[in-house]
Amino acid sequence: MRSSVPPGRRAVLGGTLAVAAAALVPGAASAAPRRGPHVTDATYANDAETSGGDPYVLFDEPSGYYYAYCTGGSDDGYFFGVHRSPDLATWERLPGGALRADDPKRWGKDWFWAPEVYHNPDTGLYFLFYAARMDSAMGEQYFGHADFEEPCSIGVAVSRTPEGPFRDIADRPIDYHPYKPDYHDVNLIMGDDQLTPPATEEEGRTAPLGPYIPMIDANLLFDEGRIYLYFSSNAYRNWVWDAGLGKYIEESNIAAVELTTQWWRDPEGATMPSIHPRYVDSNARTSTSGGRRRDGFVPILTYAADPQPWEDAHVNDHATSGGSKKDRRWEEGSTAWRHDYVHDGKRRSLYYLTYSANNFENQYYGVGYAVADHPLGPWRKYADNPVLSQSPDVGMYSTGHGSLTTSPDGSELYYVHHGRTSPTSPDRVVYTERLRIDDHAAGLPRLTIDQSTGDEPVPSGTAPFTFTARPVSVNVGGTADVVCAVRSAAGAAFDLSAPENRLRAELRPAGPASVRVEDGRVTLRGLRKGSTRLTLVYQRRRADGSYRDVHQARRGGRPEAVTVTVPVVVR
Repeated sequence: MRSSVPPGRRAVLGGTLAVAAAALVPGAASAAPRRGPHVTDATYANDAETSGGDPYVLFDEPSGYYYAYCTGGSDDGYFFGVHRSPDLATWERLPGGALRADDPKRWGKDWFWAPEVYHNPDTGLYFLFYAARMDSAMGEQYFGHADFEEPCSIGVAVSRTPEGPFRDIADRPIDYHPYKPDYHDVNLIMGDDQLTPPATEEEGRTAPLGPYIPMIDANLLFDEGRIYLYFSSNAYRNWVWDAGLGKYIEESNIAAVELTTQWWRDPEGATMPSIHPRYVDSNARTSTSGGRRRDGFVPILTYAADPQPWEDAHVNDHATSGGSKKDRRWEEGSTAWRHDYVHDGKRRSLYYLTYSANNFENQYYGVGYAVADHPLGPWRKYADNPVLSQSPDVGMYSTGHGSLTTSPDGSELYYVHHGRTSPTSPDRVVYTERLRIDDHAAGLPRLTIDQSTGDEPVPSGTAPFTFTARPVSVNVGGTADVVCAVRSAAGAAFDLSAPENRLRAELRPAGPASVRVEDGRVTLRGLRKGSTRLTLVYQRRRADGSYRDVHQARRGGRPEAVTVTVPVVVR
């Protein structure tokens, strides 16, 4: 089987590595498999120590690091926290953030959400897609109402490094105006609080036709030379009559549009993405006042087309909150990819889309998935959704809005998502889970997501580890730091000051010096003239808080600790 993932994320081909971008994106690179004959007993555990929401993971081939971009978690003066990891598990937060708040082309007022970053190996550019809310003046330009409550849209910024900071390509979001010509805009006949919709469907049908759709949670699918933008409508301005409940529910749905490719090919990164001409003004039924376009889109997921009760956690919020909240449903945080497999001796392709439902602040936030034969559908939800949800047994709640990536060698799929450690915890944290697609399941290949806070094997291809250190000279009575590094098979260095990693030190003979290890820093103190040898051993923390030496071996060989030994001279 093969699962095609966006540029910068590896794909699986018959259990070996392939770079999916080669078949998906103009000029994208390809590479031969790197399946080292090494095995390791190194483990990781979801320790809930990395803060962030809506994590999107990019594997950066040039550096060998994974980068996670999150809603929140940045320093003051920036938007979007940036973390990096050699192994998808031990995350190091980088200073600053992805996007400067004082960017000269900043267009967003607030609500900077859901960053995703895509790397073009041909141009070397990194593109940041993100959602933000406009001010009232720009909101009027895009939505026709200066007082539009949630005027959100998608911006794009560019950088030549994955760390950023990224710079906005334009002083405006994507020039896209998705419009619903057949929808009765019931907000226009609601009260000032905008909380209570019409009591009957008949009353709702008296509202004027045609609102513009706000957009959040951008996600790109690169497939057969085409680029598709998926987005969520952010719930606002989309009251849907639910015949079973006998009332209006305000819903967030997932939609898509095809983009052109000129922006992706621009070596300077100065071109904003634009929608394919076939969607431009395609939803105009009459002449447009003010020259504002009425662009088309393709519905991807809606509750009405494929209802599932697990998405109903908030349909009675108006009553239970004493009238302070709306009755709502959410479908958001999508990630789409193509999965190639063999069935009855024939090669087939199937498209997968994970999505989140319910409010992200609620413990019932969860993840489902849908499948289709084409990027634009029709999409069919998996009958046994959700595939990831709260689990009191492992202490994980509000699980959702993740992204797909692979192990360093491409043989395993992973879903990196956010969650909370309790139903009332205010903070979102990052979790890394194994995602599996069973090609041998009855019917269509079935997707499952593991959920664990226990000890799990590090992703395949993280090892062999390389441990290096420099010889040390120190004066009697003086101190010297040992310069050392532990690196993954891809060459990315582990943050040895992180609590997941630890070094154990031994001096033989012990007389000439003493050694101290604190927060990943190894310091020698000279005691008397002479020479000795320093051995450092790499350890990883277990789920129970203990530390164990890490071993690795060639298959069939004797496991050996990951160590380095250097001479020490005391003068």
